[in-house]
Amino acid sequence: MSRYTGPTWKLSRRLGFSLSETGKELRKRPYPPGQHGQGRRKLSNYAMQLQEKQKLRLLYGLSERQFKRVFQEAARMPGITGENFMILLESRLDNLVYRLGFARTRAGARQLVTHGHITVNGKKVDIPSYQVKVGDQISLREKSRNLKVVQESLEVRPALPEYLSYDEANMVGEYVRLPRRDELNPDIKESEIVEFYSR
Repeated sequence: MSRYTGPTWKLSRRLGFSLSETGKELRKRPYPPGQHGQGRRKLSNYAMQLQEKQKLRLLYGLSERQFKRVFQEAARMPGITGENFMILLESRLDNLVYRLGFARTRAGARQLVTHGHITVNGKKVDIPSYQVKVGDQISLREKSRNLKVVQESLEVRPALPEYLSYDEANMVGEYVRLPRRDELNPDIKESEIVEFYSR
């Protein structure tokens, strides 16, 4: 299954979860779309697990295949699989470009990466799924620093997470440390996703 490119607000309402992490999509109409949106039936265990998986997959904008591959990598790591999984997703280059405020959405961040505007430790990286390591420095290429879309995004950038630092003068961000679970999205029940893949 290829990556979803349709309206994200409709998806957010269907899942009852803000995919933009701002809550805007659910403020006006906090119920699923469609004629029968407000008459929601009780979900089975399987449906709940599937919904949690879809929430996290669509939040980071991955295809089903990519998502499962990251989960399998997390399962091989020592520690708690669910937390490892979320940390691996958070450590993706496209996600950290979004967190640093170079783009207003993860889809926009993915485009910046694939179009060759981003460097890691001074070298151009155009793979959105690139796993950034602690201590790596993320920056815009010299010729990309005046892009209008980047300037507009930096003006409205939300607060920077504590696991990132940003040098305003040089437009360089650093992945200072791995995020803790309490710094990641609290509305995701990663244990349900682990159960889904353990079936």
